[in-house]
Amino acid sequence: MRDPYSLAVITASVRPDRIGPTVTRWFLRHLPRHTDAGVDHIDLAELDLSDDLAGGGDAERFTKRVDKADAFVIVTPEYNHGYPGPLKTAIDTPYEQWRAKPLGFVSYGGASGGLRAVEQLRNVFAELHVPTMRTSVLIPNVHDAFDDGELRDPGPVEAALAEMVRQLNWWAHTLAAARTDRPYDC
Repeated sequence: MRDPYSLAVITASVRPDRIGPTVTRWFLRHLPRHTDAGVDHIDLAELDLSDDLAGGGDAERFTKRVDKADAFVIVTPEYNHGYPGPLKTAIDTPYEQWRAKPLGFVSYGGASGGLRAVEQLRNVFAELHVPTMRTSVLIPNVHDAFDDGELRDPGPVEAALAEMVRQLNWWAHTLAAARTDRPYDC
């Protein structure tokens, strides 16, 4: 396995007035304290992915980036007790490129901090043979949580970030070695 491993961080919201980039920038600033992974930031708002999954646009480029990654973190809001539709399109665009690669979540929203979106996504990724990290980074009441791009009360959220990335590091290294030793073809 390459060391450091390749980590794709996906910003899921595409709304014009989204706070997702603020959350992603915060995560990316704090990430290097916990891993030496090489990061590929993928902002879904910058991609043209076909809702009907017919390909074209940026589908091939996105699929190659998913294929190259050893692990993923999805930064997602919770909208109406679920995750954004464009994220489902992004998930469904590649297929086997996701398999046997670990994934962590940074979610945000109202009082639940995006927990309901994460729980739905766990089911989707289980079908794609993607192990998800037990610990997630949840940011409740996101519009009140940040001041100048930093969390007002960073303690619990930063502790969750450290634990999630610790888990992700182990799974990324272990599964990359396993995929090299014995390709995953299930």
